[in-house]
Amino acid sequence: MFKLLKDSFKVKNIRNKIFFTLFILFAFRVGAHITVPGVDAKAVLELNNLALVAMFNTVSGNAMENFSIFAMGVSPYITASIIIQLLQMDIVPKFVEWSKQGEVGRRKLNQWTRYLTLVLGFFQSIAITAGFNYFTGAGLVKSPTVGTYVTIGVILTAGTMFVTWMGEQISEYGIGNGVSMIIFAGIIARFPSNVREIYEALFVNVESGHLAQSIALFVALVIAVLVVVTLVTYVQQAERKIPIQYTKRVAGAPQSSYLPLKVNAAGVIPVIFASSLIATPQAFLTPLERSYSGEGWYEVLTQIFNYTTIPGGIVYTILIIAFTFFYAFVQVNPEKVAENLQKQGSYIPSVRPGKETETFISKLLMKLSTVGSIFLGLVAILPIIAGNLWDLPPSIGLGGTSLLIVISVALDTNKQLEGLLLKRQYTGFIRE
Repeated sequence: MFKLLKDSFKVKNIRNKIFFTLFILFAFRVGAHITVPGVDAKAVLELNNLALVAMFNTVSGNAMENFSIFAMGVSPYITASIIIQLLQMDIVPKFVEWSKQGEVGRRKLNQWTRYLTLVLGFFQSIAITAGFNYFTGAGLVKSPTVGTYVTIGVILTAGTMFVTWMGEQISEYGIGNGVSMIIFAGIIARFPSNVREIYEALFVNVESGHLAQSIALFVALVIAVLVVVTLVTYVQQAERKIPIQYTKRVAGAPQSSYLPLKVNAAGVIPVIFASSLIATPQAFLTPLERSYSGEGWYEVLTQIFNYTTIPGGIVYTILIIAFTFFYAFVQVNPEKVAENLQKQGSYIPSVRPGKETETFISKLLMKLSTVGSIFLGLVAILPIIAGNLWDLPPSIGLGGTSLLIVISVALDTNKQLEGLLLKRQYTGFIRE
């Protein structure tokens, strides 16, 4: 890894991409500490034990902690992306048509995603502000008027759009996936405070008779982290190689090759999607607590969209599993793969080209995604269960989600750097 970084900094083009990415991430971290005008940032500290704050800190890159101008992070954009992708599944004919138009259609869909992000971001920011103001005893917003809420909503929505734009700039001109890199940077920045929270929960004000139990729990946490890091790295890199044969009619083509399918083709996107999707309804439910607390429908929805409860944990896990299957088929479109193989004059041995190849790849992708989705679900939910059993802070319960994001983004970035270096080697060889 260190050798890869060293080699990358030797190449001007790659070095510029790395510095550009670091500059954008630095700008994001600066903005994450600028509190929204009209808000008492100290009041937010009272909310750190709320599960909603911990969830939003994860998907916003820790910007919620200071109720900063970037407090909403990319959560509205992620939710809007999910909705637009779902609408492409034969629900809105125009979106289906655009999805088949290549780059032109992609730009149109991205534009609609931004429009929806604006709407979701505005209403979600007002809902969260009103809800948090209620939890702090009207201490968050200094002047809780309609005009103040609208102003805060506009500022937070503008912050979301700016963060989304920064993510797009990283994807285009920097290294890695922009949205994932922003979340990654926030999680890394929060690592020291997470260690402090674990230390305070296990060792501060602990009775002497329970010290041995705290030490044993700390050792167990360290071992669990090492095991998770090893397993996530292994699963994220595991792949099934499908043998491919080429017809002799294709000039210059090799006689045989293979088609690699990852065990977890969806990567870490399902975890980010699920985190954002379970936090969004919770944000709209929070300000309604004063009026509807105690009513059956409200209590049921609160339980479902709170990952710290048993029903909420189950829903969170189901969302991760469902999005793993959904996004795997978005990443690896069996129909397009079968079509491309046929155009290249290649085929899978014992499988007829065309529809049979598409069916074969679909079934194999379902099997691989089953393993990947169960693994992602377990890694995400087990720390939450452990946090409830030992009364750990909510941010510790999200440790599995954070580890998944950090490891996956690091591996993807590492592969991209390797690809850029390899591309340069081939370019140099051709020029020579």
